[in-house]
Amino acid sequence: MPPVKKAVKKRAPPKHKLPEPLKPGEVLTDNMKRQWKVGGAVGQGGFGLLYAASPNGPGSVGPNAEYVIKIEPHDNGPLFSEINFYLRTAKQDMITDWMKAKKLKHLGVPKYIGSGSHEGKSRLRFMVMERFGENLQKVFESSGKAFSRRDVDMLAVRLLYTLEYLHDHQFVHADIKGSNLLLGFTKGTQDQVYLVDYGLAYRYLPDSGHRDYKEDPRKAHDGTPEFTSSDAHKGVPAARRGDIEILGYVLLQWLCGQLPWEDNLANCDYLRDQKIKYLKNIPSLLKACFPKGDCPDEVRKYLEYTSALVLNSSRYKERPDYDYLRGLFTSALKKAGSKDDGKFDFLAAKPKSGKKAVIKSSTDDEVQSPKRARSASPKKKPAPKQKAAKRRSDSSEASPPPRKRAAPRKKVVKRTVDDSDSDSPPPKPKTARTKKAAPSRKAKSPASKSPKSKAGAAKRGRKARALSTIATQTSPGLMARGRLSNGT
Repeated sequence: MPPVKKAVKKRAPPKHKLPEPLKPGEVLTDNMKRQWKVGGAVGQGGFGLLYAASPNGPGSVGPNAEYVIKIEPHDNGPLFSEINFYLRTAKQDMITDWMKAKKLKHLGVPKYIGSGSHEGKSRLRFMVMERFGENLQKVFESSGKAFSRRDVDMLAVRLLYTLEYLHDHQFVHADIKGSNLLLGFTKGTQDQVYLVDYGLAYRYLPDSGHRDYKEDPRKAHDGTPEFTSSDAHKGVPAARRGDIEILGYVLLQWLCGQLPWEDNLANCDYLRDQKIKYLKNIPSLLKACFPKGDCPDEVRKYLEYTSALVLNSSRYKERPDYDYLRGLFTSALKKAGSKDDGKFDFLAAKPKSGKKAVIKSSTDDEVQSPKRARSASPKKKPAPKQKAAKRRSDSSEASPPPRKRAAPRKKVVKRTVDDSDSDSPPPKPKTARTKKAAPSRKAKSPASKSPKSKAGAAKRGRKARALSTIATQTSPGLMARGRLSNGT
């Protein structure tokens, strides 16, 4: 019998709590004694909150503030790790010097601004950062879950420079994904991409030397499931090759829309086995992602390089060949007759998404104004139309209308007769005549046989004048309605 495997106790995930919210206008002082005024909340993560911020001064913090402050309770750990990363690797002079050496105009590593502690309702840790715009995951989804090949090639070149910088400064990111890639916010940076969220950043090269390859199931599966590296699935300390593998999965998803193992993201062991299976057989991976066989050649070569680097444990400490990998994508751009001008296709297509944003904002207005939304409801519009149609059909029928509807018609005829009579007396006698006219019409025959008095002759004279006036001054349609209402 095969030996029974012992169940491994996995490390319990750390429990992080959200901090107490800050009030707009509150002032925080960083470790350099600089003061920062807090504005409105602009985001929330799994362990912290983000607020717009500006250097302390008169007035409130506006919606276009160029800084954000990230806070978490002092007992939490991720922001502490992130601050430690920024202090070691992301000081402005360090980034500037490296960019000059590489002859770069842009590097997607956020610059460290400041950090400190704040005593409020509870003790908080905070960090001041540059403010960024939309993340690439949202852009990817709004683009129909597909980026153009040109966009992917340009993004790959930028991200490989970013990873090389991090690795040269002894850290790996370990959680590369679209939602951690943000566009710039301030003018002149809106077409630049920054890699953020260093909560899982790991110092693979401490002073004692490179970490050793050692599998630890208790530490397995750290990261975002669909992109987690093979080493992380096994609990091996993060290394440079893990970032290269993760980036490959991200590029692949941007091109084909979905990775073949996304059907069961809750099963981490399944994800590990699927990734290793496909790394051993890159053609099968490309066939699963590109059934029509239209996989870009540069992506195929990138994944083949990654496979050879990841599957060989002896290459765990090896420095990736960043120049070779970048060359794959720059050569592809040249062959396609394109150049890396920094103008992404998904940014050029933003006006279309802008129209959608207008629609969404109008919907939000309706939600905020319930009365307006109800008045525009399609369910209540047909009701009055149906009633109006019934009234029109009733008035067009040849049969006499109901008594309640006939009453207004008689009044219309009587008003027409009275107004057209040039000899009509003042309003008070007119009302009396109107009341007496109705019974005289109903009992027309008996009245002709009754004795004629002077009052009766006067009534008949007025009636004759009224009928002659109708005949000469009213339309045929009104005459017809007058005959129907008089019963003649």
